[in-house]
Amino acid sequence: MTKRTSPYCEKNQQPILEHLFQHFKDVKHVLEIGSGTGQHAVFFAKQLPHLIWHTSDMTENHANIDAWLGESELDNVVSPVAFTLGQDPFPNVAVDAVFTANTTHIMQPQEAQQMMELVAANLPAGGVFCQYGPMTVNGEFTTDSNREFDANLKSRGLGGIRDIEQLKQWASGMELIHMHPMPANNFLLVWGK
Repeated sequence: MTKRTSPYCEKNQQPILEHLFQHFKDVKHVLEIGSGTGQHAVFFAKQLPHLIWHTSDMTENHANIDAWLGESELDNVVSPVAFTLGQDPFPNVAVDAVFTANTTHIMQPQEAQQMMELVAANLPAGGVFCQYGPMTVNGEFTTDSNREFDANLKSRGLGGIRDIEQLKQWASGMELIHMHPMPANNFLLVWGK
């Protein structure tokens, strides 16, 4: 099959990796929520060979993820499990970290809340959750382009950009320990449990 690619993955993976080197240095197993094309899984697993990267996504994306994984020939990345918020239980994978990129603003608010609650409930003590994407801060957009992006998302029936304070309320049991400003008006939020 012809693999789908995401230009956003190609642009953001190196800046994200620079922080994952630090935050995932003692991690053994990572669950990626919303693996999308599979590009992030391959890139990060190759650069972080000390850990096992577990992929997950809606079933319709599994073939593309597996195509990326198969071509990579990496032995520290695992084929996706089905995980659609509101439909599937949290993946039955023993992990000490969770990663998600560019998913929270796609989800409906109740799905984003459920993700935060499930991660908080399923991470072990000492676990870490890295969450990448656009966010508002204290109810304010960080740029006009993010305000326009939010309006565009909502016009397409998607959930829209979430506020960091709202995510904190939903993440009961986790603490926001780092908030890294990232290129393209995004953040990498690092939560600890």
